[in-house]
Amino acid sequence: MKRTFLVLTAFTLLLISCEVLQQVGQMANIVNCKFRLESVKQLTLAGINVQNIKKVSDLTLVDGAKLAAAVATNQFPLTFTLNTEVNNPNASVAKMTRFDWILLIDDIEMTRGVVNSAYTIPANGTTIVPMQMSIDLKEALSGKSADAIINFGMNLAGAGNEPTRFTMKIQPTITVGSYALTYPGYISVTSKYGS
Repeated sequence: MKRTFLVLTAFTLLLISCEVLQQVGQMANIVNCKFRLESVKQLTLAGINVQNIKKVSDLTLVDGAKLAAAVATNQFPLTFTLNTEVNNPNASVAKMTRFDWILLIDDIEMTRGVVNSAYTIPANGTTIVPMQMSIDLKEALSGKSADAIINFGMNLAGAGNEPTRFTMKIQPTITVGSYALTYPGYISVTSKYGS
C-alpha cells in the first residue's frame, strides 16, 4: 500500500513538473511572438460613426448637432475596437493568461488597462485579440480647446492631413504552477492609420 502511494505520488509530481515545464515553454514562446496593431474598427466620436469620414464636409447636420452637444457637455467620448494580431513563429504554442496594456495616440497616453482573458496562439499561427476602447478625449487631452479635440478626433478618422499613430504597450503574463510570471517591461507596437 505504501509503495503504491509513493509510486502514485512520484507519478503525480512528474505530471505536475511536465505541466510546469510546458507552461515555462509557453512563456518563452510568447517572448518570441510578434505583435501588430491589425486594425481599428467601429470608430465613433461623440456618438458619430467617423470610420469612413474623409473630410469635415462629410458630416451631416445631425452629426454637427451631436458635436455641438458634446461641446456643451464638455465630454468627447471616443470608442473603438483595436484589433491586435499576435503571430507565433515558434514550433509550439504560446500562451498569455493576461496582459497589461497602455494605449498612446500620437504619443499621448490615452488610457491603460488589463485583459484578463487567456489567449493561446497556435504554433506557426496567429490570433487576433480584440480590445474595446472607450476614452473621454476631453479628459485625455486636458487643457486643449474644443476645436483641437474635435480636430484630433477627426484626424483619427482620417479626415486630417497627417496619419494618426497608435502605440500599444503590452506586458504579457503567464501562470506557471500557481505563480504569475510577468514579462519584464513592455513590448511596444506602433501603427499609423488615416492619411
